[in-house]
Amino acid sequence: MINDKPTLLALDFDGVLCDGLLEYFQTAWRTYCQLWSVPTDVSPEALAPLFYRTRPVIEIGWEMPVLIRALVLGISEGEILHNWSGIAHNIVTEEQLHAEIIGPHLDRVRDEWIDTDLSGWLGLHRFYPGVIERIKPLIEKGFPVYIITTKEERFVRSLLQEQGVTPPENQLFGKGYKRPKYEILRELLASIEPTPNIWFIEDRLQTLLSVQQQPDLNKVQLFLANWGYNLQKERDLALESSAIHLLSLPQFSQNFSEWLTVE
Repeated sequence: MINDKPTLLALDFDGVLCDGLLEYFQTAWRTYCQLWSVPTDVSPEALAPLFYRTRPVIEIGWEMPVLIRALVLGISEGEILHNWSGIAHNIVTEEQLHAEIIGPHLDRVRDEWIDTDLSGWLGLHRFYPGVIERIKPLIEKGFPVYIITTKEERFVRSLLQEQGVTPPENQLFGKGYKRPKYEILRELLASIEPTPNIWFIEDRLQTLLSVQQQPDLNKVQLFLANWGYNLQKERDLALESSAIHLLSLPQFSQNFSEWLTVE
């Protein structure tokens, strides 16, 4: 049961507001070719659909080139979807790599791309239908919309500004904060007066479950965005949950105004 209307929206970025699958693959592919080598027996055109279908397993950006490595090695989609954490661990261990190496390398590849071809990079991102039209007037009217993401803050700001959206400086929590999302939600509850009624919309079920496991956050309303990077089995679990609500894109982009009060 959903209690009360929200007085604060907390939104993930990738998979909730923005579909970056095309950019993810291209950046991960460029990084892969530098960390490993250009594979001779499989093309990026053949790998891309496999990457898109298995993208829901990724939690942090550095894993994306490792996912391409798994696909190049011939590890099946089923194995990846069932045991990604174990597969990723085995690959980086056996090939003597670390997240601390892969992550910064991925960021450098992305930074160089942005520096040399910003319009091309921006063009590979697609905002989901209706989401900009939903959040832009909220932000402009001063409704507290917070974006909590593992993406670099500067990338998020560039993409939003391209759409004419400029969130307040203190309402965007990016990768640099290096804290679990539930800790950021806890800070918002503790620092804002009066205590806000938070609705948190996220496309990763595991992230929502981690919030649900925090007893002091039991009043935060949790929503799984069914249009994001998740699997049918995760959407089914959300449907069965009493604490997590399955949210559709039309509900968010068209009907959300029924739940919001904006002065």
